[in-house]
Amino acid sequence: MNIIDELTWRGAVNQQTDEEGLKELTDEKKIGLYAGIDPTGDSMHIGHLIPFMVLKRFQQAGHKPVILIGGGTGSIGDPSGKKAERVLQTMEQVHHNEEALKSQMVKFFGTDNFRMVNNYDWLSKMSLLDFLRDYGKLFNVNTMLAKDIVASRLEVGISFTEFTYQILQSIDFLHLYKNEDVQLQIGGGDQWGNITAGTDLIHRMEGQEAKVYGLTIPLLLKADGTKFGKSEGGNVWLDAEKTTPYEFYQFWLNQDDRDVVKFLKYFTFLNHEEIERLAETVKTAPEKREAQRRLAEEVTSFVHGDAAVEEAQHISAALFSGEVKDLTASEIEQGFKNMPSVDVENKKENIVLWLVDTTKIESSRRQAREDIQNGAIRINGEKVTDVNAEIDPASNFDGKFVIVRRGKKKYFLARVK
Repeated sequence: MNIIDELTWRGAVNQQTDEEGLKELTDEKKIGLYAGIDPTGDSMHIGHLIPFMVLKRFQQAGHKPVILIGGGTGSIGDPSGKKAERVLQTMEQVHHNEEALKSQMVKFFGTDNFRMVNNYDWLSKMSLLDFLRDYGKLFNVNTMLAKDIVASRLEVGISFTEFTYQILQSIDFLHLYKNEDVQLQIGGGDQWGNITAGTDLIHRMEGQEAKVYGLTIPLLLKADGTKFGKSEGGNVWLDAEKTTPYEFYQFWLNQDDRDVVKFLKYFTFLNHEEIERLAETVKTAPEKREAQRRLAEEVTSFVHGDAAVEEAQHISAALFSGEVKDLTASEIEQGFKNMPSVDVENKKENIVLWLVDTTKIESSRRQAREDIQNGAIRINGEKVTDVNAEIDPASNFDGKFVIVRRGKKKYFLARVK
């Protein structure tokens, strides 16, 4: 199947500058293509992942992806999707973010048949007069104002700096066309104006016969109409320090039945037959959530590796069953990151006093004794029914944690200081 037909089946195509021309080109040869990301942060989140998953599919089909890190454009700010001007970052912060993003890209794309470039390398060498004479004369202000990316900002205002962003992105496409044999730019739907500005520039400077194309990816919405990409806690990051692999796995595992097949098409490399089979299980046995489990496994493996999947599944099983005693300290950090926690000293103490006075897990000594005697309290996975029992914070989990479960579902974490 042609790569464009494959993307269309997966629902990953929004707009194309020339669908038939691009299909013919990708049938004829393996092309160079690129997607860009500005280093406005030191990690991508799952919203960023969408265009790069498309780039990865091209790579797997034998095409030659180029990742553009926008060290130049990132120091200015893309007006896309913003109601106000971006706060400019220091160049030191920009360079730090560049290195972090490069590390993530190597994880996803490897080092074969893949290149990374930084537009700071050519944009920083351009003088203001060169910019105005060589490129500024080729852009009509009326056309630039009509681009959605600019038009959406006119009511509140847009600086000249951000107004020129589409020119800089167009220069990037031209540079990659001439120096990296890149013929296709991929981006989110909000990048359509910038992408078409780039194809227009190339045609003006290299001739109308130049074979260059643009393709955008649809805005991904959930079944409830909300924008995909965030959890209740905010962005779902690809950096394990910001969003743990367990949290990442749980995000995908908890997707709605109405969304899971769409996400399997977008975010996994499973073939048509397997996705259709999983789609059928959503209809016939939704309670098993097989499609959600497979989605969580595939995406977590792609971003964090197979070991992270096993770890996330181990944490999930332990929390569900209550058998937390086999968790490692690292797994506890992940699984209990957003659960109620309290700091405690490393000293032995009567369980009733510890639950009431030290940790405030129980509201009163009477309630604590009642819960203990009724078997409602588990310490580090073990049921405690003796009100005279003693808590030894250093006895489990490398002396770092005490896990308390009250009732069937309420977990608390005591961090030993």
